[in-house]
Amino acid sequence: MSGCSSRTHARRFALAFATGLAMTTAACSTLAAQTSAPVGARPTASAPADSALDAVTRSLASQLRCPVCQGLSVQDSPSELAQQMRDVVRQQLENGKSPDEVKDYFVARYGQWILMTPPAAGFNWLVYSLPAVVLVIGAGMLVVLVRRWTTVPPDAGMQTDPNASGTMR
Repeated sequence: MSGCSSRTHARRFALAFATGLAMTTAACSTLAAQTSAPVGARPTASAPADSALDAVTRSLASQLRCPVCQGLSVQDSPSELAQQMRDVVRQQLENGKSPDEVKDYFVARYGQWILMTPPAAGFNWLVYSLPAVVLVIGAGMLVVLVRRWTTVPPDAGMQTDPNASGTMR
C-alpha cells in the first residue's frame, strides 16, 4: 500500500465531492441571478410615444425566446426576426390585448418552447423540482459517507502490537 489509509482517501473524496457540489451550486446560482440586459437591441422605427407601453413591451419581449438565437430573449436578440416579434408585441399591446393574450398568440404559433420560463405544470414541474431533489439526495449521501468513513470500527483498537499474533493472552 502507498502509506495512505483508506480513511485519508475517504476524507479526500469527501472533500473533493463537497467542493464539486459547492462549485456546481455556485455556478447554477450565478446563471439564475444574471439580469437580462439588451445585447445589441435596436430601437423601433417609431418614436416611443408611451413609456409605460414601452416598459410592458420590453418586459413581455424578455419573456419570449428568439427562434433564431435560441439562447436569447426576443428583447436581447439582435436578429431581424426578434425585431419583428418585438414590433408584433407592441402592436398587439397597442390594440388592447393583455400580456397573457400576447403570450398565448406566440405559444399558439411556436409552442411552449417560445416561453423563456415555461409554466411549472405537467411535465415541466419535474424540470423545476429536479435540481432541489438531486441536491438533497447528494447532501444526504455525503452525510452518510462522511459518518461511515469517520467512525472507528469496534475491533480497530483491540490489536495494538503489530508483531502480536491473532490470539489474545
